[in-house]
Amino acid sequence: MQPQPPAPACYRHPDRATGLACTRCGRPACPECLTAAAVGQHCVECVRQGRADVRPVRNAAGTTVSRIPQPFVTYTLIALNVIVFAVTATQAHSVMDNKRSQLFYDWVLVPGFVGESGGWLRVLGSGFLHYGPIHLLANMFALYVLGPYCEVALGRARFVAVYLVSLLGGSAAITALSDPLTASAGASGAIFGIFGAVAVVMLRTRQNLTQIAVLLGINLVITFSVPGISVWGHLGGLLAGTVATGGILYLPRWLGIRDTRTALTVGWAAVAVVALTAVLVTAVAAPSL
Repeated sequence: MQPQPPAPACYRHPDRATGLACTRCGRPACPECLTAAAVGQHCVECVRQGRADVRPVRNAAGTTVSRIPQPFVTYTLIALNVIVFAVTATQAHSVMDNKRSQLFYDWVLVPGFVGESGGWLRVLGSGFLHYGPIHLLANMFALYVLGPYCEVALGRARFVAVYLVSLLGGSAAITALSDPLTASAGASGAIFGIFGAVAVVMLRTRQNLTQIAVLLGINLVITFSVPGISVWGHLGGLLAGTVATGGILYLPRWLGIRDTRTALTVGWAAVAVVALTAVLVTAVAAPSL
């Protein structure tokens, strides 16, 4: 009677004899180094290789869904707006009348001042100013509701881009079409751009648009009916955000582009064109005021 050959050792733990093996590659492995699979059991390396071979799940915008677990950008934008408000309130020694601060004076968007030295800071800075806590809370609540959905759909970088492009679009419309001595401030232009972005995302993914249409309609009614609201800022932001997001989601499709990387590049180019247009409109309008 011949003696049985010794049991093979685990390929990761040479001191452990085992009668088990990976059903994919055949390497002997101990129970600690094996993972149950649909058929048999796989070793650590085969499990790692299998995960690498799986194509990432992407949404209609080409965003890898698993890479955006939390809407950190939305929360960061909210924090920035709150911090700027706190600075203006501290400088003005008043929460309700924070517009009497130096930062508010330096950043508030007055079309007649845009062409002056340092006036371009107003184009972006005004989007982080707010007239009192109610104005701040209303805008931040809208951003809290809309931002996470849009951030997950577009991805963090493109969400920031659409937000800033919408802000630029609102500022451009104010500079070109509002009274030269009108003072405007607030994140409303950027938020209206996010309204448009969400609508485009829902349209592209064939979702029911009723809810976002009603919310947008209510906000437009408020825009046109309540005195003191910057109509052009809201409409400019809405147009810029809608067109930029349309460029991201629809332009590659219209051009027949199937490659994901090329589609992402085309989408970024569309956002850049909208941003450049807003800057050019502001630049042309500012010296003539």
